[in-house]
Amino acid sequence: MALIYVADDEPNIRKLVAFGLKDAGYECAEFADGTSLLAAVRQRKPDAVILDWMMPPPDGLAVCRILRESPEGRHLPILMLTARSEEFDRVLGLEIGADDYVVKPFSVKELCARVRAVLRRASRSAEDMAEQVLAGGGLKVDIARHTVTKNGEPRELTAKEFDLLVMLMRHRGKVLTRDALLDKVWGVEYYGDTRTVDVHVRYLRQKIEDDSESPHLVQTVRGVGYKFTEED
Repeated sequence: MALIYVADDEPNIRKLVAFGLKDAGYECAEFADGTSLLAAVRQRKPDAVILDWMMPPPDGLAVCRILRESPEGRHLPILMLTARSEEFDRVLGLEIGADDYVVKPFSVKELCARVRAVLRRASRSAEDMAEQVLAGGGLKVDIARHTVTKNGEPRELTAKEFDLLVMLMRHRGKVLTRDALLDKVWGVEYYGDTRTVDVHVRYLRQKIEDDSESPHLVQTVRGVGYKFTEED
């Protein structure tokens, strides 16, 4: 039985979500603030986390960032639950590291379906990442150890930058559209704005290219998307 942590400062919302998750067959633990949730994650890692954005400090966005920077939360499925429905907010939440974004008011059944979806993706990702090493263009990506080196020198990538690089290298020479990358790396519904992909590609290039302003490894195919190539 998958364990889901729910953090929301509104008791009624928290209990509604917990009831729906338990009814769907999940084990659930509730938290009224981000601090107590972070402490619980350190004690027992859940299978997924649902975070309210508008909690008292640290809010859901800050908690998401903290989790993504920690070993126990780097690959933890995270869903943001919030009343903030602007496109900018959705993009920001995804860029910080959320796997999905559910806007209040919401359907409990839809929320449970999204939880199932992120758990399935996390399971497939874990299987795909087991005992594999990718290499090319001076890069060596050890998927099992989650490390990247360029000409033998370590490069520090965020979780999403790492996943983006792996996806591009696995499809080397093939152009992947922004929509495809958003779906495969972030695993969320397309909201009509793929800027988050462009932002992560820019950051990734700064870390793996000899010259990020004239990239050779991750190339832009104008009007289509991006591809990984070892050609100069």
